[in-house]
Amino acid sequence: MPSNNLLLEEPIRMASILEPSKPAFFPAMTKLVGTLGPKSRSVEIISACLKAGMSVARFDFSWGDAEFHQETLENLKMAVKSSKKLCAVMLDTEGPELQVINKSQHTIPLQADSFVVLTPDQSKEACSSLLPINFNGLAKAVKKGDTIFIGQYLFTGSETTSIWLEVTEVNGEDVVCLIKNSATLSVSLYTLHVSQIRINLPTLTDQDKEVISTWGVRNNIDFLSLSYTRHVEDVRHAREFLSKLGDLQQTQIFAKIENVEGLIHFDEILREADGIIISRGNLGLDLPPEKVFLFQKAAAYKCNMAGKPVVVTRVVDSMTNNLRPTRAEATDVANAVLDGTDAILLGAETLRGLYPVETISIVGKICAEAEKVFNQDLYFKKAVKFVGEPMTHLESIASSAVRAAIKVKASVIICFTSSGRAARLIAKYRPTMPVLSVVVPQLKTNQLRWTFSGAFEARQSLIVRGLFPMLADPRHPAESTSATNESILKVALDHGKACGIIKSHDRVVVCQKVGDASVVKIIELED
Repeated sequence: MPSNNLLLEEPIRMASILEPSKPAFFPAMTKLVGTLGPKSRSVEIISACLKAGMSVARFDFSWGDAEFHQETLENLKMAVKSSKKLCAVMLDTEGPELQVINKSQHTIPLQADSFVVLTPDQSKEACSSLLPINFNGLAKAVKKGDTIFIGQYLFTGSETTSIWLEVTEVNGEDVVCLIKNSATLSVSLYTLHVSQIRINLPTLTDQDKEVISTWGVRNNIDFLSLSYTRHVEDVRHAREFLSKLGDLQQTQIFAKIENVEGLIHFDEILREADGIIISRGNLGLDLPPEKVFLFQKAAAYKCNMAGKPVVVTRVVDSMTNNLRPTRAEATDVANAVLDGTDAILLGAETLRGLYPVETISIVGKICAEAEKVFNQDLYFKKAVKFVGEPMTHLESIASSAVRAAIKVKASVIICFTSSGRAARLIAKYRPTMPVLSVVVPQLKTNQLRWTFSGAFEARQSLIVRGLFPMLADPRHPAESTSATNESILKVALDHGKACGIIKSHDRVVVCQKVGDASVVKIIELED
């Protein structure tokens, strides 16, 4: 991996640290994915999350039924309408997640240096000495000395709610473990993670397929977050499954890398997936803690060079219960941005946290500050060098548009696109200004009905750093004439002015197709 040092602009002026942060229409170029759940599902709270900067709503199917998530989604639709903020929908699969079942939901105190038995017999009651689990192959998968973690949100760092076990013996289908720390388990469902052990379960479970083919199809999901992606075949299998569902052929697959197996096959997975989610919660259990940052930097670099979005999780755990992040967490968020992250994914912080709106707002502010000192010049040179020569036609246009925009200090880049690919390529070069992606709808037919494409493409750019979509009027024909191009451009400029990102006398770089040629032009606005 080429060195990722100095992705910080040099030198940073100390005086600028004391300047107040300026409010902007786009809270940050880095996107924010919020997980909606018990504490963030009312229209009022979701509207506030959208205004604070959330652009993708994640629905986590490892808990809650389809009906619960559907009610939340209906509220999201109302919030989108009232706040006039676009939002994409991500379905997160449960995957081969091992769970402890506590049917009676009573609290279970576990004492350090005592023993607990993990059993696949779910008819038994969970108690301090016995924990029923949803998998009967654990005894075959583990051996004496292996490490197992159990917790509502796994092993977090404030260890009163999660437990660290060491396997001492395997007894038939039961696994006997020594408890390493005292903790109290207090809800009905816990995740169980065995460090660096292959769990022989399919990545896309039958339950996941059922959810995707019903809830996913009904709601035209934009992104599928494929939990526990371990091999390139996992992504191919999911892609095949989506393509059979017709309506979800355009859904993008984000491979969630959660263990060493996914890390080993990372390069092949990246080639096949549409984006990557670095799931640091589970990775931090599979890897020694001192190695997690290395994987984050290496994976972000590879995604950046491939022009595919990379998402980082588990950044402000303490905000689940507190109004402010720790200093280390604030620094961590900024470092993720400097590493090249496209989006930050908030899990428990918005799902069941006490301060979902404040969390989104604070994380957005930290991202915005880090973006100001992101070393774009160095990044741009790296990206151009990585692509090499000769460049493809599109790659050349995209890099030229960014170079021109930086040279003339343009306030925005406007890109006309139908598939979204051209706009994503521009964003790949990480311009310092926002990219307005004007998605021009295409008229399509499947012999039975005519439909306009465009909505999917627009929403799917809501996870790409620096990309802000708007949908052109579908009444304009797809074969654009210079007259329709000019009228769409005027709408885009007006939108930029209304947002406050374009002012009189600003320069704007426009990237569009004219006939068979791609054109980059610089326009200077009058009053």
